[in-house]
Amino acid sequence: MVEISKIKVDKTDRKILAELDKNCRIPTTTLAKIVKKSRQAVEYRITQMVKKGVITSFNAAFNPHKIGYKLYKIYLKIRNVPQEKQHILEYLKSSGIVYWMGECSGRWDLIFGVFLKSDYEFFDMKNELLSKFKKIIVEEYGDSILDVKQYPKMYFTGEIVPPTMFAGELVHNELDETDYAILGTIVNNARITINDLAREVHSTPTIVRGRLHRLEEKEIIIQYRLGVDLNKLGLELYKIIIRLDAYSKEDERKMLEYLSNIPNIHYFIRNLWQIEPEIVVNNYQEYYELVENLKKEFPFVIRTVDSVLMITDEWTPGFRNMLKQ
Repeated sequence: MVEISKIKVDKTDRKILAELDKNCRIPTTTLAKIVKKSRQAVEYRITQMVKKGVITSFNAAFNPHKIGYKLYKIYLKIRNVPQEKQHILEYLKSSGIVYWMGECSGRWDLIFGVFLKSDYEFFDMKNELLSKFKKIIVEEYGDSILDVKQYPKMYFTGEIVPPTMFAGELVHNELDETDYAILGTIVNNARITINDLAREVHSTPTIVRGRLHRLEEKEIIIQYRLGVDLNKLGLELYKIIIRLDAYSKEDERKMLEYLSNIPNIHYFIRNLWQIEPEIVVNNYQEYYELVENLKKEFPFVIRTVDSVLMITDEWTPGFRNMLKQ
């Protein structure tokens, strides 16, 4: 459990944040019972945290691998030319295929994720990017995402909760226009009511409720989560980029079990050639101790460790653009 130091949030606020991150569509009356406060008090606290910028979004987390899209990551080391750097950021944000991007300090300067139909599309996209910005890109690395364990924000309460997985095997579930409209609306507005969602997609509440249930059942929608500005809370997000010496199924099980019992764990990402646990901490010293303990626990599994401090952590309109096609 981490200590929060900038914008002050008390124990009740932290519990509210943790519960909303498990399911941000939870009715306020149910949430009020969990935190033992009145409905009005809970609504006020949520509104205040939105106004202060602590809560940045209410998101429907969905799995593109369940509708035939693959996820990829690109890592860039770039020259410190502010104007050119701004150009590449604008290019990525407007591309329509970038779903997440983060400026960082450490081994890499910029990391972003894209969704595409095939390795061929990824190859073409990567080459177009490198050709367009060859003057400022010093080094690059690309990888496909095998799967991701996303953890509830356990660092708010210290409660250990199992993760939810996305990516994984490709499945080509067929969606119609109404399904895409529902996903495109709810992906960045997950607390919308069924009635408002039905009006937005020009359907009926009964149909929309049934479609949502089917999307959840097929694990296309996997969670309803909360976006939080960690900087506002004085917290730091680090990626631990680990190259492996050996990684048997038993090694994987032990490492996943070890990390899953650390409340600071944010994500556990498996790429084709490396793994990337993400950790939320108060400061670098706390991060350093966590990494050193991890290396001591798995000395013959971990070959190298690169650390990246995420300066920004931004979900772009990429998924929404895809879903509204």
